[in-house]
Amino acid sequence: MKTSMTRHVVRYALLVLAVFFVAYPLYWMFTMAFKPYPEWTTVGDQLTWWPRNPTFQNFEFLIYGHAEGLVVSLDKTIFQPFMASLVTSTVGTLIAVVCGTLASYAVVRFKVGAGLPLQVLQLRLFPPLAVMIPVMVMWAFLGAVDTWWGLSLIYGIVTLPFAFWLMKTFFDEVPVEIEEAARVDGCSHWRVFWRITLPIVKPGLATCALFVFILNWSDYLLALLLTQKIWVTLPVYMATLTSAMGGQMYGMKAALGLVAALPPVVFGLLIQKHLVRGLTFGALKQ
Repeated sequence: MKTSMTRHVVRYALLVLAVFFVAYPLYWMFTMAFKPYPEWTTVGDQLTWWPRNPTFQNFEFLIYGHAEGLVVSLDKTIFQPFMASLVTSTVGTLIAVVCGTLASYAVVRFKVGAGLPLQVLQLRLFPPLAVMIPVMVMWAFLGAVDTWWGLSLIYGIVTLPFAFWLMKTFFDEVPVEIEEAARVDGCSHWRVFWRITLPIVKPGLATCALFVFILNWSDYLLALLLTQKIWVTLPVYMATLTSAMGGQMYGMKAALGLVAALPPVVFGLLIQKHLVRGLTFGALKQ
């Protein structure tokens, strides 16, 4: 009895410790976003754990490019980088999910390309930095540098292996007998895929789209190398928030972090009912 109680205490202690390590950076970013400039570092040689004088000055600075009481200003507000991230991440996610879904279904059901899964996996394992120089040369030749479609295309290519392998696991779980029964009733291959198989793997499709979107949304390296002024994304924009007078703009970066976290969170909430993989098994049991 005593050993069991000790085990539970240790388990909950480790759980609390893990939650602390996950929640503490979020707490610090949230509080920093509402701190005025004097509280960004220390106040009277003491670190402030909570804003003593809460303010929306940091958000105002990002929206308007300046704020009352600050001598620095921005050449670019948050709107253009936010829209650049939203457009390129969304289009890149659509490219990766659509191509990955069709390719994985073809491999699972029609055995297309015996070595294709391994080749796709090698693309994911290969570091993008190793091929960025030829990609930059190619994109410059095509006029795709600092364009929405150029960045979206490279996002779709880089995250395609992830979408392919994730969807392949879901298609492997769908019994082929269901599709064969539909084929006997006169359905074409495309109609079987669209009306039978795709609704069954809808939870997997939603999960794949969410993870691919997060990968594209948080990318820094590709956007840094393939954008210049017009289609600068939020991660690259955040790196520019420095001041010759004030150094790192910690409050503005924390406010930008809160804003940047909204689209993935909202996307996850919108598709949360599809994220439970038990829906797939429930559909198969009926």
